[in-house]
Amino acid sequence: MADTHHEPVVVIGLGRFGSAIALELERQGTEVLAIDSVNRTVQDLSSQLTHAVTADCTDMEALQQLGVGDFRRAVVAIGDHLEDSILVTSLLVDLEVDDIWAKATSAHHGRILERIGAHHVVFPEQDMGQRVAHLVSGNVLDYMKIDADFALAKLRPPREILDVPLSKTEIRSKHGVTVVAVKKGEGSFTYATNETVVSGGDVILAVGHNDDIEHLVDGP
Repeated sequence: MADTHHEPVVVIGLGRFGSAIALELERQGTEVLAIDSVNRTVQDLSSQLTHAVTADCTDMEALQQLGVGDFRRAVVAIGDHLEDSILVTSLLVDLEVDDIWAKATSAHHGRILERIGAHHVVFPEQDMGQRVAHLVSGNVLDYMKIDADFALAKLRPPREILDVPLSKTEIRSKHGVTVVAVKKGEGSFTYATNETVVSGGDVILAVGHNDDIEHLVDGP
């Protein structure tokens, strides 16, 4: 089976969101074609990105000349110009790119992107705001939305699950949350089992619906 992890990715739009994605992908060893319509933006990043070019990605001919249709994965990181974001996404669909990620700035924008064929819609401001809010609350050490209503949280364990095997805590039946891993002291995370006993100084990874995790964290 082919290794898809390091397949080349085209990133269109090099604002804060797009440039952060392009730089992180390159850091991970993924080949990136980074494109923006503003030459100054491209010049500023050209020393950090192997392939950064200036082009009008609302023009199908420009996309074809750059070989964008040969990429399996693409990120549309255009946020400020709604029409451009929608047009570029539709052109990528026409080019039959297999895996299109598109940034949305509102629920309405996101619905349009999904309808025209984006495979994944990302709301960076909303998602980051929710993540920061959970971190500010104190008990949550890290928080990541996995889907619209599902999340993975790294947190201090609630008192009610301490010092007894997880199978006896009823955390899943009472709260709808599953503890998937536990970290003890300075050690590494290990997968949780029914027999795992969580102690006061531990850190847990828990998955569940957003509301269920919040109720668990806010509970007694």
